Amino acid sequence: MTSSWARTSTGGANSHLVVIDMQRAFRQTGEWHIPRYDQATRTIASLAASGLEPIITRFVPGPVEKGSWSSYYDRWQSMRLDPADPIWHIELPGVELRASIDLPTFSKWGQELAERIPVGDEMILTGVATDCCILATALGAVDAGRYVTVVEDACAGQSDAAHDQALNLMELLSPMIRVVKSESLLNLRPAAKPAEL
Repeated sequence: MTSSWARTSTGGANSHLVVIDMQRAFRQTGEWHIPRYDQATRTIASLAASGLEPIITRFVPGPVEKGSWSSYYDRWQSMRLDPADPIWHIELPGVELRASIDLPTFSKWGQELAERIPVGDEMILTGVATDCCILATALGAVDAGRYVTVVEDACAGQSDAAHDQALNLMELLSPMIRVVKSESLLNLRPAAKPAEL
């Protein structure tokens, strides 16, 4: 008997490409810089070009720093910026941008993603940072009964070591979460039809 996971783990009709927080704050030099940001961008663009329509999320500071968030921004005072600041803009060359899901939390799992990704469907997870918002989103999604595929070369962490540690941690939750390279997914996608003359 074929499991639901086997049926939905090929980047097919029941798969949803989710792109986490590919924003200027993490691309540019600064306290939150992600070294392999551009490498992840190129891989995400390849996945989107294969026909997987991206759902894009954006980290935006909340208007009120509730509880421990105040201490967090005390540590990262240079990032205590207005939600309208250009630093929070999406920077994702090669991908057609649509309206984003904006949240002031590490995890982007919530009502909006839940409405787009039904129970039992696969979320193909990409973006930054592997060791923060990717990890938090993956845990929220599997708690809510979604299958998660983390594309390791379409994600990037605060460092290579942090990236690898987060991937190893998520792999412990197999089969709810699996970690793959983009090549595995792209090889399973149907070839694009040539343009009509």
